[in-house]
Amino acid sequence: MNNDIVFMRAAIKLAEKGVDSNSGGPFGAVVVKDNKIIGEGFNSVTSANDPTAHAEIIAIREACKNLKSFQLDDCVIYTSCEPCPMCLGAIYWARPKKVFYAGTREDAAEFNFDDQFIYDEIGKNMEDRQIKFKNLIREEALTVFEKWKVKTDKTEY
Repeated sequence: MNNDIVFMRAAIKLAEKGVDSNSGGPFGAVVVKDNKIIGEGFNSVTSANDPTAHAEIIAIREACKNLKSFQLDDCVIYTSCEPCPMCLGAIYWARPKKVFYAGTREDAAEFNFDDQFIYDEIGKNMEDRQIKFKNLIREEALTVFEKWKVKTDKTEY
């Protein structure tokens, strides 16, 4: 059997485990390196009272911890559904080589997991967003960026 299907079925099984345990929504993910699962997770938003406890985020955190790295070089993520905007951002920061997903964001929307409003919000000007954002003491924050810029012993990422 194709390994990609085996790993995707593992992600889907995790989604089911999360549903059965009332942990959160129907989402699961695994991170694979060298044909071995090194991180896994299922949605735990409601049980952990953590809006960031999405399957992909949990799997990425576990994989990075196991690799002792903040990047998922040469890893593949399998997720039971197309990643939401938050998870998409985390995936890009983690830099895996590939992502496979089963359900689409349109499938998720049919079950009231609709992230389209976030995609819409990203494209809006700050003053037009539903949640108000206000820039405050920017100059003070820039001093920390300047400090980072000249730091000689930093770890680049």
